[in-house]
Amino acid sequence: MIKKLLFVCLLILGGKSWAQQTLTIDKLFEKIEDNHRGLTTMKSGVEAAEQGIEWAKSKRLPDIDASLSISYIGNALLTDRNFSNAHGLKSPHFGNNFALQAQQVVYAGGAITAGIKLAELGKRQAETGVRLTRQQARFIALGQYLDIFKTDNQIKVYEQNIALTRQLLADIKEKQEQGMALKNDITRYELQMESLKLGLTALHNSRNILNHQLCNTLGMSQDETIVPDPTLTGSTYGNEGEAYWQNVGASKSPLLEQASNAILIAEQNEKIAKSDQLPKVAIVAADNFDGPITFEIPPIDKNLNVWYVGVGVKYSLSSLFKGNKRIRQAAVETRRAREAHAQQAERLNNDVQAAWVRYQQSYVELETQQKSVELARQNYDVVNSRYLNQMALVTDMVDASNLRLNAELKEVDARINIVYAYYRIKYVAGEI
Repeated sequence: MIKKLLFVCLLILGGKSWAQQTLTIDKLFEKIEDNHRGLTTMKSGVEAAEQGIEWAKSKRLPDIDASLSISYIGNALLTDRNFSNAHGLKSPHFGNNFALQAQQVVYAGGAITAGIKLAELGKRQAETGVRLTRQQARFIALGQYLDIFKTDNQIKVYEQNIALTRQLLADIKEKQEQGMALKNDITRYELQMESLKLGLTALHNSRNILNHQLCNTLGMSQDETIVPDPTLTGSTYGNEGEAYWQNVGASKSPLLEQASNAILIAEQNEKIAKSDQLPKVAIVAADNFDGPITFEIPPIDKNLNVWYVGVGVKYSLSSLFKGNKRIRQAAVETRRAREAHAQQAERLNNDVQAAWVRYQQSYVELETQQKSVELARQNYDVVNSRYLNQMALVTDMVDASNLRLNAELKEVDARINIVYAYYRIKYVAGEI
């Protein structure tokens, strides 16, 4: 039997390193910050948004264009209007052109300022996306972490029950040798033992799967064995009222902040739409250096430099009948963003209230399970004593053993559910 157990353990642990790493929740979150791929991608999005702000601000700078060309000019051909009397005109063959144009926008109807504000809001939205991704990654990793913790405790419960069953089997075999127990009694408990061993093997396999998944989430080597903080369920968690968490959610929820940013973005798009119906004013300057002078006949083989400075005003007449449609669309988008914000606020309020109620309920469940374990153990001890005194059947012992196992497993789950429920409130409120 011992050889079989060793063989099963080798199958479970085969190919795995014995390297272990005890992680607290704080360290768990640190690894998420450093190694989570989705979070790294979102941070790159913030960098891109920063460059977008610089690009939007650059529209306040003057536009300067310069061109330089050198050309070969062929001889001109001069004819009458009926294409008769043709004769050539000798022309200078070397041509040059240099042009410099500059334009500084003075007034654009607020479009440039709105564009900069829009880029800044884009960065803020990207930063909120980082916060949201961070919270989601932390909560997912925490769920995997607590599942490992729960599985470890279930393994301990199974091992304790296997030890109890083994001891009971030894007692029954001793009674059988004395003629006080039947072979059938031993068979029933051997079946119970095999069922417990199978359950223990399934738990070990589940732990390996959860460990592999969490290592991937944290960017760690799959050869690492993550060990949860053993003091986790003994820690004291806050008992703030629902009003406190509602205030936290209203001020820190990234989902609500995204909805608020969407309103501001829609308002800026509305300003940009309205700017199309306003004139654009710019200071313009240009210089042209050309040669030869080809608009004279015959062409003059000299250079001519012309420059000017002035004020340019541009107005799109088509905006009078096209712009209104875009403005109305932008106004509808703004109204829709406000409605979405109100909907998100309502959803957040409901989610916080539900999370808080479940957190309170988790303490009640723990008290109930603790009482169930106490009663199940008392029942097991009574039935065990009666069985050893030939006052109970072996089926009664099996039932008492199963009842105790189930009660102890539920108590373990209840302790960890308190931790999960507390961090769920923090997640929903945006504070994890």
